[in-house]
Amino acid sequence: MTPLYIFIGIAVVLVLVIIGMYNGLIRSRLHVKEAWADIDVQLKRRFDLIPNLVSTIKGSTNFETSTLEKVVEARAKAMQAGTPAEHGVAENQLTGALKSIFALSENYPDLKSNQNFLSLQSELADTENKIQAARRFYNGNVVEYNTKIQTVPTNIIAKMFSFVESEFFELGEGEQAAKQPVEVKF
Repeated sequence: MTPLYIFIGIAVVLVLVIIGMYNGLIRSRLHVKEAWADIDVQLKRRFDLIPNLVSTIKGSTNFETSTLEKVVEARAKAMQAGTPAEHGVAENQLTGALKSIFALSENYPDLKSNQNFLSLQSELADTENKIQAARRFYNGNVVEYNTKIQTVPTNIIAKMFSFVESEFFELGEGEQAAKQPVEVKF
């Protein structure tokens, strides 16, 4: 009888360990999704600010329309991005377009003194900082989740239940200029 109890005890412990590893993977995957939702909120905030910025610029001066069109086009592409990698590329383009607006605004004294424009610049700079913080938080959760998927013995459970690695939210390769925050100069 004693060997039967030992076998049952080992089986129960093994099942509990498997359940614990599975639940840990689920928790990590949910943390990744939650962190992505944080990024999504900040990106939406940024997307909502851009039309106001464009309207303010159009209303106050005869700003270069090609620059404004690039911003609107980059915003549309960024809003359509699906994966974190696609978002990274689209966000780089949008950041570059916004930088060109801020650089050109130096040539328009009326625009530089417009309180609405200054307020929107400040909000966009704040949003850029929040996106950066949310990206770090997301990527940290992805590291934890992907590590669980790749390390023994959790990787066995991950393969059994078809857990897949998450993508990092990174800036595109070769886009060193985009790694700088949007600079607001007055």
